[in-house]
Amino acid sequence: MSDSTKTSSSSASTGKIHIDPTGFVKLSAQLPTLANILAQSIDELGLALSATQQRTLLLYLDQLLLWNKAYNLTAITDPIEALIKHIIDCLAIITHLPSGSLLDIGTGAGLPAVIIAICQPERQCTALDSNQKKIRFIKQISSELGLSNMHPIASRIEAHEASYEVVTSRAFASLIDFVEVAQPRLADNGYLCAMKGKAPSDEELQALNDAWQIKTIPLNVPRLQDSRHLIELSYKNV
Repeated sequence: MSDSTKTSSSSASTGKIHIDPTGFVKLSAQLPTLANILAQSIDELGLALSATQQRTLLLYLDQLLLWNKAYNLTAITDPIEALIKHIIDCLAIITHLPSGSLLDIGTGAGLPAVIIAICQPERQCTALDSNQKKIRFIKQISSELGLSNMHPIASRIEAHEASYEVVTSRAFASLIDFVEVAQPRLADNGYLCAMKGKAPSDEELQALNDAWQIKTIPLNVPRLQDSRHLIELSYKNV
C-alpha cells in the first residue's frame, strides 16, 4: 500500500484527505470530491477513522456501484447520493453502538454490517441475508478489502442459531417484526439496534413487550435532510 494511502493530509479543521486513486473504477472521476465529503462528515460525527479506513469505505462504495447491476444491490446510482444515503447514513450509528459481537439482519449489500466492520476492526460482525447473490457480493468485497472480522451468511434469520451481543437492522419496515425475529438471537444483556427514519409512534412502542427498555436516539446525518433515528432495546434489569 502506498504512502499516500497511509498518510492523511487532512485535519479536523479542514476535513480534507488525499485518497490514492489506484484501484477505483466507478468513483475515480469524483474521488477528490467524495473523499472530502466523507472526511468532513467523519469530523462532524466525531469519529476517529484513519486514512486507510476512509479509503476502504470509498473502495466499498466503488465496488457497490460497480457490481450493482449484477447483484441488484441498490436503487441509488449517483456516487455522491450513495455516499450520503448509504455510507454516511451508516456511519452515524457507530458511536451509539454497544460493544460486542454483532449480527446484522437483512443486511442486503452489507449495510450497516460492512461499514461497522471497517470502522471497528476489533468487533466480529456477521452479515445475514437470505439473498445468496448479495451475500456473494459481501464475501467478495470482504476478501478484497481484507475484512477478517466480517462473516457473511446466506440464511433466513429463523434458520440461524448463534447468539450475539448486538443485533442490528436497517431493512425492517416494522420495529415489532424486527424485535420478534431478532430477540431469539440476542445474548444475555445484549442490545437490539434498529435503524429507522422517523421515530416509532407511541402505538408501536406500546405494542412491544413491557420487558424492553427502549431508547430512541435522534441521529444527525451530515448532508442528509431526512429524519434518522436509532432505536436501542434491551431487557430491563428487574
